[in-house]
Amino acid sequence: GSQQPPSQKKIEFADLGCGYGGLLVALSTLFPDTLLLGMEIRVKVEEYVRERINALRLQHPGQYQNISIIRMNAMKFLPNFFEKGQGQLLYRTQLLAEYAYVLRVGGIIYTITDVTDLHTWMVKHLEEHPLFERISDDEVEKDPVIPLVRTETEEGKKVERNNGQKFLACFRR
Repeated sequence: GSQQPPSQKKIEFADLGCGYGGLLVALSTLFPDTLLLGMEIRVKVEEYVRERINALRLQHPGQYQNISIIRMNAMKFLPNFFEKGQGQLLYRTQLLAEYAYVLRVGGIIYTITDVTDLHTWMVKHLEEHPLFERISDDEVEKDPVIPLVRTETEEGKKVERNNGQKFLACFRR
């Protein structure tokens, strides 16, 4: 087949501020041939996710080999981790110039929050950016990643608990 040797594979999915790794774990089985990386700045949270991944690998031999976590400030160091055009989806957006750089053409940014002002701010900046185009609601609803973004992220879970609204916006590079 066209499978690259493991050393040639590149990270395609990045979850910035991945929290406790819910989305990473869910995406791992949905996209078993894709490398996914969580980025988290909090030491204890990063350690928890690392242990969670190790435990999953022990419980399910051969699975969850495609996910990992790194402790870092994504806002400062994101461009160091990706070649131009390497990434496929990015989550939680703040640095649009860097995101445009690492995201491949056709790659998608998924944003979700329960904070109206933050949602409005993110949508405004992404809509104004010449390299990003908002994806229609019809297309968004057909995307297999969307239910996971809604239910498996820390932010998503928090909103569920508080019976809050979730504001979702997706943009294509």
